[in-house]
Amino acid sequence: MNSIAQQLKARFEKAFTAAFGESYAGADPMLAAASNPNFGDFQCNAAMSLGKKLGKPPRAIASTIIENLDIADICETPEIAGPGFINLKLKPAYLESQISEIAADSRLGIEPAKTPQTIAIDFSSPNIAKEMHVGHLRSTIIGDAIARTLEFLGHDVLRINHIGDWGTQFGMLIAYLREVHPEALTTADALDLGDLVAFYRQAKQRFDTDETFKETARQEVVKLQAGAEDTRRAWKLLCDQSRREFQVIYDLLDIKLTERGESFYNPLLPAVVEDLTNLGLLVESDGAKCVFVDGFTNKEGEPLPLIVQKTDGGYNYATTDLAAVRYRIQKDGAKRLIYVTDSGQANHFAQVFAVARKAGWIPEDVEIVHVPFGLVLGEDGKKSKTRSGDTVRLQDLLDEAIVRARKDLEERLVREERQETEEFIANVAHVVGLSAVKYADLSQNRASNYTFSYDKMLALQGNTAPYMLYVCARVQGIARKGEIDFENLDASAKVILQSDAELVLAKHLLQFSEVINAVSGDLLPNRICQYLFELSQKYNQFYEQCPVLEAEEPLRTSRLILCDLTARTLKLGLELLGIKVLERM
Repeated sequence: MNSIAQQLKARFEKAFTAAFGESYAGADPMLAAASNPNFGDFQCNAAMSLGKKLGKPPRAIASTIIENLDIADICETPEIAGPGFINLKLKPAYLESQISEIAADSRLGIEPAKTPQTIAIDFSSPNIAKEMHVGHLRSTIIGDAIARTLEFLGHDVLRINHIGDWGTQFGMLIAYLREVHPEALTTADALDLGDLVAFYRQAKQRFDTDETFKETARQEVVKLQAGAEDTRRAWKLLCDQSRREFQVIYDLLDIKLTERGESFYNPLLPAVVEDLTNLGLLVESDGAKCVFVDGFTNKEGEPLPLIVQKTDGGYNYATTDLAAVRYRIQKDGAKRLIYVTDSGQANHFAQVFAVARKAGWIPEDVEIVHVPFGLVLGEDGKKSKTRSGDTVRLQDLLDEAIVRARKDLEERLVREERQETEEFIANVAHVVGLSAVKYADLSQNRASNYTFSYDKMLALQGNTAPYMLYVCARVQGIARKGEIDFENLDASAKVILQSDAELVLAKHLLQFSEVINAVSGDLLPNRICQYLFELSQKYNQFYEQCPVLEAEEPLRTSRLILCDLTARTLKLGLELLGIKVLERM
């Protein structure tokens, strides 16, 4: 079903046509939510702009619009305010019918996309032989939330994990392990991933300071690219070990991904260079093959090239990313390509996209977008690090969140003198801990840095996951206390909106589809978080002001419908963020 704003917009467009002729059929009604509830629910601000075009006073224009406006089934009689604002107040009867409609719909009134697309989302993307750290958290859960939202709207989403599983780092690591731990190259899991990371650092140090070792490492890369059996076997063992470690975290966070690492695109790289050459776009600069695109300069203001083949004939990230763009468009048939990475890579992707467009590889009907995000900061306001100065391991961060959630729960159980099973405590701690981490991140505008604080994210008050989960549990508490089966409420029962709290809650419930559709466009999951937070607040006000189980029929069933619809909306919204709900906390 169309949102209230969409329904009103359609009515205004008809009024413009009737009042001013066909040429005004597509005029923007400039509809906005009223800033002050005393003025109503919506405001049409079009009279001022139309007044200039038509050469008439805005208030006269507003009056003419109202004369031709058919919204008696939706709103009370419109009122003109100030220089020509048209204020609209929704009728309770209309709101009641709309609430009944979405309450009977499993999708809560959110229609699937009219033209579903194949959409490729590139997110998470850790590197082999390195542990996932706090920096991978944002890409992983932002990408997942965007994917879930687009999937819910009916799009065919390719969740691509573009892992770093190829290149010079493997030459370094394999060459070093041949010296210090050769069994790691022939035996699965001969080393812990943590040890592998330490060896990688040592290998990098050798590579940067020892010319002989650097050449040995380069030869290992050549052997890997040529398919030498022992080098390939060693490479595969290292990849498999890292992959299993990544999967532990993905399972913990309930993340689904299809792996397509750098090695997947490696066979496609020569064709990228060849095609750019044939198009006349490649320029040799200091022995490297580059593409220059207008608008990109270095700090000195000189033209900044995108290098696609290095002086030694090797390829780099740009070459792989160009191959990935082509593959996702030409082979996958994607009409929208989304890249979820830190904001530091914005210039890189802008250049890659510009080169791909210049080469004619991005058709007019394909959208390609970089979704940047900021840093995770410690409570000191600096980039999150351990006391030893290392980047925080993601596994440690998630484990700590679960431990703290359990401690908070156990303290609350003591205060409330409640006894719960170990299974209950472990499950609640697991869900609350992980949900708190996800929600704290997703509730921020992704473009901003944010400060990581366990205390804030685990709080039962404020814009946090525990606050949302508590509201869901509160609704289930009503069901248990009143022995209510929400799935079998009287389908013919009328929704009755009498009090201000009921009306405010109903209006907010009816805005959910607008929020989801907005996120599908601007890819800002924090919009969902803000909506759910406000919904939780409005529900709590309703809960405090409007008795539910104690109310007389038919008001009792009407309020139960509002309770159930709130819980279902919260559950769906949280599911789109990758967060599970709890029946009890």
